[in-house]
Amino acid sequence: MWSERLGLIGKCDVVEFYPDGRIYPVEYKHGKKRAKIHDEIQLAAQAMCLEEMTGKSVTHGAIYHHSSRRHREVAITPSLRQQVEETVKAVRALLDSQKLLPPVNDARCKECSLKEICQPEALADKNHQREILADLFTVDE
Repeated sequence: MWSERLGLIGKCDVVEFYPDGRIYPVEYKHGKKRAKIHDEIQLAAQAMCLEEMTGKSVTHGAIYHHSSRRHREVAITPSLRQQVEETVKAVRALLDSQKLLPPVNDARCKECSLKEICQPEALADKNHQREILADLFTVDE
């Protein structure tokens, strides 16, 4: 899915198309059922991309939590849409600054699909980085 207006390109986990014309994105998460705003922003961004691609309104979607096998319906509200716009603008400004923040290395990383790209264990801890650099120039006898 994509949005030229927002400058987003991505993949939806699932998009359900109903006979009545409804479009319903579903985002799969590994963890237990919980309400996290960043999950809702991601789902709303998918909805906005689908709207631009199809010309149809997307009013609701769901977040499915695999470990608890439960889903939570999310209304794609004007407030949530505004948060998508603000998040896109903030990320774009960060990318334009060419100063990316170091990754975190916490519980969120365990099941993250981007862990291999991000490499939080190697990049998040400054002391670990110093140890790696020191080891590079240590002569083994």
